[in-house]
Amino acid sequence: MDKLTGKSKGFGFVEMPRAGEAKAAIKGLNARDIGGNKIRVKKAEKREQGSTEKSPDASDT
Repeated sequence: MDKLTGKSKGFGFVEMPRAGEAKAAIKGLNARDIGGNKIRVKKAEKREQGSTEKSPDASDT
């Protein structure tokens, strides 16, 4: 949730204990229509150390 507006930022993260379960969830949910919205599900990528990009939840202040 956005701290300033209280609205959803439109993304989330899920950790799964087993790689096989994670792959099955990605395969079963990616590109699925939920509530009229097509969702994208993929494995999170690690950021390179020293990256100057803001994280998705970084505030502008």
